[in-house]
Amino acid sequence: MTEQTTGRRVVTNMALSLDGRYAGSDPQDMSWVMPYAVTGVARDHLTSLWQPATTALLGRVNAEGFLGFWPTVIGMQGADPRDEGFAKWLVETDKVVLSSTLRQAPWERTTVVDKPTAQAVADLKATDGGDILVLSSASVIQALLTADKVDRLALTVFPVVLGDGPRLFQDGLPVGRWGLVSQAAGEHGTLALVYDRLR
Repeated sequence: MTEQTTGRRVVTNMALSLDGRYAGSDPQDMSWVMPYAVTGVARDHLTSLWQPATTALLGRVNAEGFLGFWPTVIGMQGADPRDEGFAKWLVETDKVVLSSTLRQAPWERTTVVDKPTAQAVADLKATDGGDILVLSSASVIQALLTADKVDRLALTVFPVVLGDGPRLFQDGLPVGRWGLVSQAAGEHGTLALVYDRLR
């Protein structure tokens, strides 16, 4: 039975290799993602996640990456409409960046929060709004999984074995069951999976 949430859902999104890694031995090298991230199934998956969301939650590193790149997609010649839709949403939506070192956000509609991740999410859930979408920020997602605060877990699985690099799921997570909400397979063997936490 899926938990009946009366407030906002915490939705986490991450791309993984077949061996469960979100990055290879060089975390800056995301070239393994690119052939799959631009597939129709990956774009549709992301669209289904941001449309019901009214807050983006990111760690500082991901905020710098996402907010440095995505606004440039708006109006880009030949841009996929789904990419442009996500870019506009990201610019226009409320953003919360978790950081203990950033004092002031260089981005519009952005609040910097220096609190433990679970506390920051509890504060957000106490406010009105749609889903709280955590965008590919591994440290944030791991903290939320450890605190059992993820309501919906969205994954795109790419048919690559990285062999080295950090894994999303670490030992010691709380035991729990998840229900499959949706699944889609696309070009190059890309899989889009969405699970809800069963409580």
